Amino acid sequence: MSILAPGRRTRPDRAPAAPAPVRRQPWSLSKAAVNGALVLATAYTLLPLGWLLSAAAKNTGDLLGGRGLSPERWHLGDNLHALATTGDGIYFRWYLNSLLYAGIGAVLCAFVCVCAGYAFHVYAFRGKEQLFGLVLLGVLVPTTALALPMYLLASQLHIVNTFWAVFIPSLVNPFGVYLSRVFCAGYIPSEVLEAARVDGAGELRTFWSIGLRMVMPGFVTVFLFQFTAIWNNFFLPLVMLSDNRLFPVSLGLYAWNTQTTAFPEYYPLVVTGSLLAVVPLVVAFVALQRHWKAGLTAGSVK
Repeated sequence: MSILAPGRRTRPDRAPAAPAPVRRQPWSLSKAAVNGALVLATAYTLLPLGWLLSAAAKNTGDLLGGRGLSPERWHLGDNLHALATTGDGIYFRWYLNSLLYAGIGAVLCAFVCVCAGYAFHVYAFRGKEQLFGLVLLGVLVPTTALALPMYLLASQLHIVNTFWAVFIPSLVNPFGVYLSRVFCAGYIPSEVLEAARVDGAGELRTFWSIGLRMVMPGFVTVFLFQFTAIWNNFFLPLVMLSDNRLFPVSLGLYAWNTQTTAFPEYYPLVVTGSLLAVVPLVVAFVALQRHWKAGLTAGSVK
């Protein structure tokens, strides 16, 4: 028994500190699960392309027998020769038609859209926002709903079943105008335009030498969107054209595919032609991807 000094109290022993609550980590997928999901998504995306690459080298018997992915018995050379000789080489005429429709049409459409977007961004005029609202309203209208009205207009102009019946509608893209205005707002500083005007440049010179060069990533983006849309366009040529010499490659392959029931030898032609039809899209995206880099105008304004 310990003797305590008078007037002094003992300090009670401290209770042991309670253990800190363990914070549970939020639920998350493991690295293996994420990688597995990515692998499955990649396989799902690439499997049709792999089948197309393999099936383009098969003959009719292999395709009808379900041997499109088998590694043996390649007939790619024979299929290409048949593609070039069937119908006096009509496939490559369709191919040229598609290049004209999509190539020239996409360039002109992108230029028109950039001009319109530049005008909406730079200039102030009466009814500008109302007019731009009409442009946005055009984005909401599906192109298939416009096919019949455009056919009636083309018939009034007597251009049905001509090159112009498909080419002229491809020059209009309301979404491209909206996208161009967004790009102009982000890529063209007003200070640069004012400096050009102070130096004596006219409006056309300012747009051509400064505005268009600064918004070139937007031009390329609109071009690629429109090129893809025109190249894959099917319904409008189906409505407008009856002469198979004016068909784009999409409509021509459809015409061949409708005959496969009676003529099975068209199966390899359709598959091989579909493989060749993908090439321009891949080339366009790979060749123009460097123009998508942002920051081309960084540092232009001090």
